[in-house]
Amino acid sequence: MSIAALHIAQTGLSAQERQLAAISNNIANANTNGYKSERVEFSSLMYQTLREAEKSEGSSALGVTSGTGVQVAGVSRDFSQGTVKMTNRELDVMINGNGMLKVSKNDGQIYYTRSGQLKVDPDGRLVTNLNQPLDPEITIPSDTSQIIIGRDGTVSVKTNASQDSQEVGKIELASFINPEGLKPIGDNLYAATESSGEAILGEPATNGFGEIQQFALEGSNVNTVEELVNLIEVQRTYELNSKVIKGADDMLSFASQKIGN
Repeated sequence: MSIAALHIAQTGLSAQERQLAAISNNIANANTNGYKSERVEFSSLMYQTLREAEKSEGSSALGVTSGTGVQVAGVSRDFSQGTVKMTNRELDVMINGNGMLKVSKNDGQIYYTRSGQLKVDPDGRLVTNLNQPLDPEITIPSDTSQIIIGRDGTVSVKTNASQDSQEVGKIELASFINPEGLKPIGDNLYAATESSGEAILGEPATNGFGEIQQFALEGSNVNTVEELVNLIEVQRTYELNSKVIKGADDMLSFASQKIGN
């Protein structure tokens, strides 16, 4: 039984190590624009049935089962709104509400992000701060003097030749039935999966999609105080599992000494 306890406690240590990694990642990204905090979900491992419950008189009506530990069932993400960071920069946008920006990469795939720190690349395209063009592409004229992004995603410009605004494109948003099923790939980007479902496309400020807010960015939704509380809980749980291992090891040592004598 002590050997079983060692194995069970080891699964507990492994689970808390994964939890600690998630907490560390959340805290490290506390100032990352558009970052969504992650949470580790646990489930119990299979149970061993040592004796079935019986109905006959004098028999145990409960039976005897033994758990075998814990496992990481998955890592979920909290897609709630992050903090509002006013920047007064005309190419900074945030989504107030549901939806994600669509961007493309060199591999030809479409990815999704909540980080709206945009800029204009040498070809005049609106791109993210890591040079991923918006999809569909929006091109800014070279003689632009002012860029205006409306709450409905309409992108208009004023040029040196004319102070009358002209529309050059419109930002399109995507949403998912199960956003927690999106696969994070780094660079604040997510890829659609079978779990997330296909992207539902739409215009900002319509059909349940959020509005576009210019001159602002969405900060991380990490609650650092909550993460510190979680860190203390992980430390205590890890310590308890370590004590179980020590206790089981002491029992095995004691039994070995008695049998040896």
